[in-house]
Amino acid sequence: MALMKVKFDLKKRVKLAQMLWLMYWFSIMAGVLVFSMGLFFKIELRKRSELMDNNESHFVPNILIGVGLLACCLNACGGKICYDSLGSTKFVKWKSILKPFLICCLFFNFLLIVTAVMCFATRIPLEFTLAEGLKNGMKYYKDTDTPGRCYMKRTLDLMQMEFRCCGNNNYKDWFEIQWVSNRYLDFSSKEVKDRISSNVDGKYLMDGVPFSCCNPSSPRPCIQQQITNNSAHYSYDHYTEELNIWKRGCRDALVSYYGGMMNIIGILVLIVTLLQIAVMIGLQYVNTSLSMLANPEDPESESEGWILEKTVKETFTDIMAKMKAMGKGNQVDEGANEETVATVS
Repeated sequence: MALMKVKFDLKKRVKLAQMLWLMYWFSIMAGVLVFSMGLFFKIELRKRSELMDNNESHFVPNILIGVGLLACCLNACGGKICYDSLGSTKFVKWKSILKPFLICCLFFNFLLIVTAVMCFATRIPLEFTLAEGLKNGMKYYKDTDTPGRCYMKRTLDLMQMEFRCCGNNNYKDWFEIQWVSNRYLDFSSKEVKDRISSNVDGKYLMDGVPFSCCNPSSPRPCIQQQITNNSAHYSYDHYTEELNIWKRGCRDALVSYYGGMMNIIGILVLIVTLLQIAVMIGLQYVNTSLSMLANPEDPESESEGWILEKTVKETFTDIMAKMKAMGKGNQVDEGANEETVATVS
């Protein structure tokens, strides 16, 4: 028994084909949107690639770009089929390739679902990538005279100001690294000597942060040096005082930014998937209704259309039986080849 059988006359078939043609054009625009979002995400990753670990991959945006292009091609072809199906004579040329086309559409829908899942799951590897990348980037903040690293100070400062964040996990990360170049340190100063000698690695560490960590909305002038020294500032207690620097870590800020972007793209891909499933089912109805015309020479005759010729269970059983038959056929061919080799020997 056919699954979801529907009776069609000429008027219903024409309306279905017209509606599908329009839906395919919407699907093409949706494919362009997926392509654009993938390209935008790739550009955003490129803009801050130096703040990410070297293992950072552009696999997801590349998949989105590929899926968007494939959606445009498949939907353009589907739209042409629907347009030609308005007349049964034009539909004949598509009849032989329609079944393989529908199978391609089925696999494409599966690819869309996998892509959507990957969009939602991107947040996890991105967090590890940013954690390592930001940690290394902060170490190179002071290397303004080193070729290949001279841009890092500007990149980190712009990022902290744009995302209103400070450090990797929080502002205290700056206390653990030397972010001031030796070029700007007065080694004749007792304070500098004491700080360097007190550190095992001979680094100049201090409880301060770069200017880009300052919150411009704070009414008090920015306290970015000696943050933990209460006596260095008037009417100040760093335990209770509302610090006028950003408390949020940049890793959390960037993960939220990219993660939110990928969640939106993932929802978009799911919507496109539903649209693709709808047009695929509609095209199957067009295919079966035109193939099963009561009188093929009379385009106005009634016909029946369905999604599957048999029930889901029966269809699955048939597919498994065909796969087993193909496997047995391959085994027989291999056995025959071995016997032939043995005979020749």
